[in-house]
Amino acid sequence: MEKIAVVDFGGQYTHLIARRIRQLGVYSEVLPSHAKPEEFKAFMGVIFSGGPSSVYAEGSPTCDAGIFELGLPVLGICYGHQLMNHLLGGVVKRGLVHEFGPAALHPQNHPLFKDVSPDSIVWMSHGDEVSTFASGFRTIGSTDDCVNAAVADDARKFYGLQFHPEVTHSAEGDRILRNFLSLCGCAFDWNMDYYVQTLQAQIRKQCEGKKVFLLVSGGVDSTVAFELLNRALGPDRVLGLHIDNGLMRKGESAAVLDFMHAQGFDNLKIKDATDTFLANLRGVLEPEAKRKIIGETFLTVKDAAIAELNLNPAEWMLAQGTIYPDTIESGGTAHAAVIKTHHNRVQGILDLMAQGMVVEPLAELYKDEVRELGRRLEIPDPLLDRHPFPGPGLGVRLLCSDGKGDPAAEKDSAAIKEILAARGLSGEILPIKSVGVQGDARTYAHPGLVRGTRDWKLADETATLVLNRVRAVNRIMLETHAVEGAYAPVARECERNALDLLREADALCTAALQKADLYSAVWQMPVVLLPLLKGGKPVFVLRPVSSSEAMTARFAELPFAVLDTLWKDLQALPNGGAGALLYDVTHKPPGTIEWE
Repeated sequence: MEKIAVVDFGGQYTHLIARRIRQLGVYSEVLPSHAKPEEFKAFMGVIFSGGPSSVYAEGSPTCDAGIFELGLPVLGICYGHQLMNHLLGGVVKRGLVHEFGPAALHPQNHPLFKDVSPDSIVWMSHGDEVSTFASGFRTIGSTDDCVNAAVADDARKFYGLQFHPEVTHSAEGDRILRNFLSLCGCAFDWNMDYYVQTLQAQIRKQCEGKKVFLLVSGGVDSTVAFELLNRALGPDRVLGLHIDNGLMRKGESAAVLDFMHAQGFDNLKIKDATDTFLANLRGVLEPEAKRKIIGETFLTVKDAAIAELNLNPAEWMLAQGTIYPDTIESGGTAHAAVIKTHHNRVQGILDLMAQGMVVEPLAELYKDEVRELGRRLEIPDPLLDRHPFPGPGLGVRLLCSDGKGDPAAEKDSAAIKEILAARGLSGEILPIKSVGVQGDARTYAHPGLVRGTRDWKLADETATLVLNRVRAVNRIMLETHAVEGAYAPVARECERNALDLLREADALCTAALQKADLYSAVWQMPVVLLPLLKGGKPVFVLRPVSSSEAMTARFAELPFAVLDTLWKDLQALPNGGAGALLYDVTHKPPGTIEWE
């Protein structure tokens, strides 16, 4: 069987590369960076993934240079491109301009860019660049900010791309990857028709002699995992538990139970653990700490439920609807940076995994693949098409703070104000922080605020410009509506009143999408409550995005007429309505979809 090796240097998109290759009809496998050259001899070609490190940093991941002596075509992507040049004698240095998000590629006439359009949009996420080529390389493509965006050593069939062709938002990335596969001599004859049967066989083997206990959120991933487990093992060996953690959306838990029972899932129980979760979160402000507490509390409540049901723990395995983005963002592969700890990757889960007591049938899949799998399992479209909702729920959409603000924000605001003024806009850096991903690494930095336009194109270009030039910022918001007054920090923690306020706002925002018939046009729309007040009233952020696999995303452009109506609706919230409605115009990278 023809196959391509993808070498993992800890990049957020490593498995996405392998998946894209399989989608193009060629089997692919991910190999660790320490794999020996002889392990590559069965492959038609090699792809070096991206990664969060700098090739010149001490301890950064590398590979055996003997790979280059095998006569195989090699494609280096981002870090992989830099590493290949570094190992072969080139020079990599910190770039003068960091690029995150879309850029126009200017390709030369080259087989790697066969049928690729001039000014094709590609996705950048880098701070370093190749400044001096290794012997034999030449430039075959550039962007406005990166002269050596694509390079080639045609004699050895070595190619390097500074951008990420594997992500959805590289418009012709699949074409570039297909061209590389053609240069490798691949036949494009692999398919995934038997994937469901393969997964079921794997589940039966892993769970032999055991029953399975699954925490069912009611979202797409856990529902597909629940159906798959029921089919593979039978409902008598599977028990689902839905835990209401007090961090759910308005009416969510009741709707989940009704829907599951209507679909014939009678082996599902529900438990209200709101008081336990909120007690454990009392006084906790830091995002990673909140995520870990929520994950560990799920395990505590699960154990209590097993005891209440008189189940023998020795007979039961834990199942999870973990998908691949959860794993990689939690630093789940060698050299990968921790962007945010997902609730299904806390220490208690890792301990169970080490004992072989966790089954995760969807762990190699992305969200759109899970939906495709769900359709093969005949799960109804209304459930499969629901927007993703994070396991920690509103706990990561309610930003917490001690109310003291951050004085560095005011100091750093001068840089953003100068850029905005040149474009006829105004704005500032807000004294709070959010999580982002830049150069495959986690950032925890300030969001910037822009005001003065209703032109999405201008907002997009401005956000990209600021994010590429102001290192203190990892996210940009457009102020679409606001009352008079300055933004003032306020103390806030994860408690019932604040969650109820966010629940009501979230319900209004979802209803606005549905009324405008835009719900299916948006991949996801987190609603965030910031620890700020404006005019003494709460400040909300809309984060609508378009994506297919959640590894990258573009902000989605909603009609301003919809936002105008929503602003009026938000004024009906308790205690006088909203003080500001902000609109996140950040792509991923550099901003994660969720704020924490």
